[in-house]
Amino acid sequence: MAPSRSPRPDRAAAVVVCVPGLEDVVAAELSALGITNRPAGAGALAARMTDRQLYLANVALASATRVLVEAGEVTARSFAALEDRVAAVDLGPWVAPGVAVRFRISSHRSRLVHTGAVEERLRRVWRLGPAPAPDVEAALVVVRIDRDRFSFRVDSSGAPLHHRGWRGPAAKAPLRETVAAAVLTASGWQPGQPLVDPFCGSGTLPIEAGRRAAGLAPGGSRSFAFTRWPSFAPGTWASVQAAARPPDDPPTPVAPLVARDRDAGAVAATAENAERAGVASLVTVEHGAVSAAAPPECADPGWIVANPPWGGRLQGGGDLRDLYARLGQVARERFPGWGVALLMADPRLAAATGLPGQVRLRTRAGPTPVSLVVTAPGAA
Repeated sequence: MAPSRSPRPDRAAAVVVCVPGLEDVVAAELSALGITNRPAGAGALAARMTDRQLYLANVALASATRVLVEAGEVTARSFAALEDRVAAVDLGPWVAPGVAVRFRISSHRSRLVHTGAVEERLRRVWRLGPAPAPDVEAALVVVRIDRDRFSFRVDSSGAPLHHRGWRGPAAKAPLRETVAAAVLTASGWQPGQPLVDPFCGSGTLPIEAGRRAAGLAPGGSRSFAFTRWPSFAPGTWASVQAAARPPDDPPTPVAPLVARDRDAGAVAATAENAERAGVASLVTVEHGAVSAAAPPECADPGWIVANPPWGGRLQGGGDLRDLYARLGQVARERFPGWGVALLMADPRLAAATGLPGQVRLRTRAGPTPVSLVVTAPGAA
């Protein structure tokens, strides 16, 4: 049965996906939007959303990866049963006839472990074309198989939500914007407080801070998959866009935001990214080593928030423990009263700073487990 043009229900079940470890941060963001939610496993929260809430979640969530809509579920122990029962699942509200569809299928504890064979049958029953090429725009249907239960979810986001639309040249291993947003939230930094990042890389942390301080929605500069749905409501979307749009003259934060790095390429990338992100006037970009970092003039105590280098040794041959020890010394001697939040992969490096930190967040940066170690203001 090909996808039809069935009307979408007034309130749809949805799953908000995030990097594992960020569930509490994303749950708080959903609650702040007025969206009731509950845990739904590692890296997932379940909610029921109106069209307006679904559109708003995509635009306003800072730390989520994507928002999926539940399209239905069936139980099947064989391929024959799957073909018989999946015909009752209607993709019509979300997938227009003739639209290319890409599947992402995972199988857990099921006899039907051959995901390629599952996809083949789904395409045949739903009369979908062949799998599109990677560079072809397509609707994404996420299929999760757990024992005999098949759940079907349609992606409303399109590109992952960490694609804010401003990323250009980047230093090596840039931090995802969604993880950076969660770091800012978990650190305790608030808009209006000074922030210094002495290892800014491509500028993700200070740029996210600048956009938050300026009232710019995380997804305010990009497009979304839901705008191509048959059930898309243009009027509702226009209303969400209007509500998410910052004022014509957004207040400029008094507190300075400083992005600093010893690598000239990283500094140039940060400056260009800040310009594209609309916060070039709010983020001061400096070229220099952490050993020369100092608080902005006439600034109240604020936060050092950084994603310092990982690994065993620096490019020049120095040990990372020396770098972290120097960072701790600089924080104590030149930034009295400031909080310090460091995202790191090795807890031994936290000890090297000599700062009395506590872990406030455990998550992943790519394949690497990382922890956010925070020293409260005045504790150093």
